[in-house]
Amino acid sequence: MSQFFSKKIASRLVFAATVLLSCAAWSGVAVVVHPANPNAMDENDISRVFLGKKKSFPDGSEAIPVDQADGSANRSAFVSTILKKNEQQIKAYWAQLLFTGKGTPPKEVGSSADVKKLIAQNPSLIGYIDTADVDASVKVLYEF
Repeated sequence: MSQFFSKKIASRLVFAATVLLSCAAWSGVAVVVHPANPNAMDENDISRVFLGKKKSFPDGSEAIPVDQADGSANRSAFVSTILKKNEQQIKAYWAQLLFTGKGTPPKEVGSSADVKKLIAQNPSLIGYIDTADVDASVKVLYEF
């Protein structure tokens, strides 16, 4: 009987350790722009740009959003935290705008590294990357 309890405790400890390590491995998401971009934006401003409701930064310069690939952990976190939608809702949102001709979704690129590379080359772009990937080639506007 004690072997049963020790196996059960061991399996719970393994599960708890896995959960903790998973949380530690996911460092967060940073919304980033080119380092020369002088703008500051809050969560609402960022959401409006990524939903196609706003086409410029606060200083009036063009703001072009860049999404990570559908299904990525960073994209899921961004959609739920910043856009306040789930993956199905955001797909339906963009399908309706495309159908009515009122908007097109942000360009999709692969990973955080791909987004960071594009943003480092173009001051008009805004995107999000894993906070672990932030370096001097981008400027953080918002982090969660």
